[in-house]
Amino acid sequence: MEKRFVIWGRNPIIEALKAGKSLEKILFAHDSHLPKELIKLAEKHKVKVQKVPRKKVEEIAGTKKTQGVVALVSPIQYADENSLIEETVKKNGVLLIMDHITDPQNVGNMIRTAEVFGVDGIVIPRERSSPINEVVVKASTGAVFHIPITKVGSLRQFLEKFKKKGGWVVAVEKGGKHIHKLEFPFPLAVVLGSEGKGVSKSVLDSADLIATIPMKGKITSLNVSSATAIALWEVAKQKWIEN
Repeated sequence: MEKRFVIWGRNPIIEALKAGKSLEKILFAHDSHLPKELIKLAEKHKVKVQKVPRKKVEEIAGTKKTQGVVALVSPIQYADENSLIEETVKKNGVLLIMDHITDPQNVGNMIRTAEVFGVDGIVIPRERSSPINEVVVKASTGAVFHIPITKVGSLRQFLEKFKKKGGWVVAVEKGGKHIHKLEFPFPLAVVLGSEGKGVSKSVLDSADLIATIPMKGKITSLNVSSATAIALWEVAKQKWIEN
């Protein structure tokens, strides 16, 4: 297993939460109980708490002396979602929305592509998404440190907020208009969904446009990071390359 940024033990995790450290998630052994203070602090800071086998906790920590709990520490400080919306609207900019992308290699590649093409921020849902860990950092070649990233409870609610401030939403999905024929409105949120399920229905319902990448071969889908590169290239051409 790839080494992660981790802390273990009840008091160290409580102190990390009190200090406002960005934690990806807290994992606790199914045969142990967490202190009420730890649970309350996790809720306050919106950190996911997940029950797993004790062996998993010890494997991640690299020790048996865990007190049954381990936390994955984020290598980045997450941006405030409202500030990110304000900044993006002010710049007439672009956001990349990752709709439940669970593979850290893909997440890292997508962040790298977004940074290269001048995207103003990344939005990731708290549930069913890869944590920002060392695999993501490595795959992004450090781009995670150069682009604002925010985690949200609901992508749909975030997108509705963005739209109320004047933003537009385009979902990259089958059944829409060919992406190279679209004229993109700005400020713009570009949504990419997981390879298995695509863009989720609730998010698709929020989209103003559906952009489809035309394909000619026998394979009828692209890796999500490749689809991201194509989509952001088309957006970048209209945003700043051809202007």
